[in-house]
Amino acid sequence: MKFVALVKRYPLIGLTLLVALAGWGFNSANLDLFEQITVSGYALLVAVKQGWRMVKSLVAGQVGLDVLAVTAILATIIVGEFWASLVIVLMLTGGEALEDYAEGRAERELSSLLEHVPHVAHRYRADGTTEDVAASRVVIGDRLLVRPSEIVPVDASLATAAGTFDESTLTGESLPVEKVDGDAVMSGSINGSGAVDIVATSIAADSQYQRIVALVSEAKKSKAPLVRLADRYAVPFTLVAYAIAGVAWWASGDAGRFAEVLVVATPCPLLIGAPVAFMAGMSSAAHSGIVIKHAGTLERLARAKTVALDKTGTLTHGTPRVVAVNPVNMAADDLLVLVGSAEQYSAHVLAGALRAAVADRGLPLRDVVDAHDVATHGVQAKIGGTTVFVGKPKYVAEIASNVPPLELEPGEAAIFIAIDGKFAGSITVRDEIRPDAAATLTALRKLGVRHVMMLTGDIRPVAEHVGRELGIDDVHAECLPEDKVDAIREATPRPVVMVGDGVNDAPVLAVSDVGIAMGAKGSTSAAESADIVILLDDISRVARAISIGQRTVTIALQSIWMGIAFSLALMVWAALGQLPAIVGAALQEVVDLISILGALRAVHAGRAQLTGIAAGR
Repeated sequence: MKFVALVKRYPLIGLTLLVALAGWGFNSANLDLFEQITVSGYALLVAVKQGWRMVKSLVAGQVGLDVLAVTAILATIIVGEFWASLVIVLMLTGGEALEDYAEGRAERELSSLLEHVPHVAHRYRADGTTEDVAASRVVIGDRLLVRPSEIVPVDASLATAAGTFDESTLTGESLPVEKVDGDAVMSGSINGSGAVDIVATSIAADSQYQRIVALVSEAKKSKAPLVRLADRYAVPFTLVAYAIAGVAWWASGDAGRFAEVLVVATPCPLLIGAPVAFMAGMSSAAHSGIVIKHAGTLERLARAKTVALDKTGTLTHGTPRVVAVNPVNMAADDLLVLVGSAEQYSAHVLAGALRAAVADRGLPLRDVVDAHDVATHGVQAKIGGTTVFVGKPKYVAEIASNVPPLELEPGEAAIFIAIDGKFAGSITVRDEIRPDAAATLTALRKLGVRHVMMLTGDIRPVAEHVGRELGIDDVHAECLPEDKVDAIREATPRPVVMVGDGVNDAPVLAVSDVGIAMGAKGSTSAAESADIVILLDDISRVARAISIGQRTVTIALQSIWMGIAFSLALMVWAALGQLPAIVGAALQEVVDLISILGALRAVHAGRAQLTGIAAGR
C-alpha cells in the first residue's frame, strides 16, 4: 500500500520503473532496438522537460544545478549508455521524493505544532448543555468543556478542581503538567484522562498557541544565509564538473569519459544538504520549546560572543518569594496564616507572595471579618476577634512599640506584623535568582561566549548583588529602555544575543543581533520583536538554543563539503576511466543519501548539552 501511495504522489517514479521493466523485457527478448528506443526515448523526454524548467529558471535569474543532470542524460544517450541515463532520470524523479522525506523528517516538530491547531470548542449554554462552536467564536469569559485527550482551544483558566495536561508540543516538557482550579491552561495543550471545565481568558486569535503557529509558519518559510551561500556554489561546482569532464574527454579521446564524469557530478549536497540541516535544527529547537523564526538566526547564534540578559524574570523568578518568617511569641505557621488571611483580597505583588507561601505549606486561610488597604502602607484586618496589621516597618511602628530594626540583604524587602497593637514578627521576601541561572552562564562560556552582560531597570545595589552572585562581567543598572538599546549597540564582541521577557525589553530585542523572548509569561510585544521565543520559563534553554545553532551550522557545512568531496573523488575516478556510467549513476545516489542522512543529524542537535546543564555539570 505504501508503494501505491508513493507512486500516486510521485507518478514519474512509477513511470520510470515501468520503462525500466519494459526495457528489461525487450533485452530478455533480444529486441535491442526496442530496448534502446524505449529507454533512450523516455530519458530524452525527461531531459527536455527538465531543460525547459532550467530555461525558465535562468530567465528568472536563478542559476541551478539541473543543467548537470540534463547534460549527463544527453551525454549518456549519445554515447550509448542509455541505462545510465535511466538511472539519472530515476535520480531526478526520486530526488523529489527523497527531498520531501528529508524535509518532512527535519521539520517534524515544527509541523506537529501546526497540526495541533484547535478548531472546535464545546461551549456551555445557559441551561448547562454544551454546543460545538468554532474556536474563533469563543469570547473571553465563555465556559468550555474539554473532553479527555482533546486539545484546549483557547488560553483559559481551569474551572475544575484539578486536571492534567500534556504541554510537550508547546514547551518540550515530556511529563504531564498538573493544574488546579484557577491555574492558567495554554491553548494547544492536550487534556488528560478526565473531562475538565475551563473559562476562556483570551480569544483564539490572541491565544498563546495561535502566536506560536504564526511564528512557526514564518520559520518554515525562512532561508538561512548559509543556504543561499550553497546556492551560490552552484555555478563554480558546475564549471568544475564540466572542466573535469572536458579534460577527461580531451586526454582520452573517448567521449564516453565526458558522460561518465557528469553522471557522478551530484548536486544533492548543495541542493538539499544545507536546507535539510537548518530545518532539522529548527525542528530540534521546537522539540525543546524554542521557536526560531528565521533559519538565519541559527547562524548568528552559532557565532554568538556576547550575551546580555535582563534581570527581573530572566535571571530571577520575577516575583517575590518568602525567604524567612520571624515570629515573636508564636509559631511561624500561625503568623503566616494570619498574614496570608489578612492579605487574601489584596492585589499588591507582595500579597501574592504571602498567599503563595501559605499555599505552599498547605495551610488553610482563615475567615476575615473586615479587611482594608491602608494606602501605600499596608493592610488592616479583623480575624477571629483580633486585629492584624501588616505592612511597612514605619506603618507597623506607629501601631506597636518595640519594633526592632531588621538587616536586609540587597534585593530583600521586609513585611512587619502587629497583632492587637503588639509587634508580632516580620516576614522577609526576595526575588530569588533562578536555581539554574549560574549553571546556564557557565554553559554559555563553555559554548564560546566571551562577554556576559546584565541590563536591568532595578536599582544598582540589587543589580550588583545579583551580578556578583552569578559572576556576570558587566552590570548595567537603573536602565531605561533606550539605555538598554545603547548598551547593546556598543557591546563587543559581536554577535550579541539579548534575552528578556517584558514589554520594556521589546526595543532592545529588536536591535540585538539575536533577540530571545523568554518564558510563558513573556509579553506579546517582546515575542514579536524577538528572533527566538522560548515557550518554557527555563533560562537553560538559552544555552540550548546556542548549542543547537552551533551544531546545526557544523552539520550543514559537513554535509555540503563531505558531499562535494565525494563527488569530486568520483569525478576524478570516472575521468581516469575506472568508473562505468551505470555504476557511477548508482554511486551518485549513495552520495546523495549519505549527504541527506548526514544533514538529518541536526534533528538531535544540542540535546546532550541541555542534559549537562540540568545536571549542573
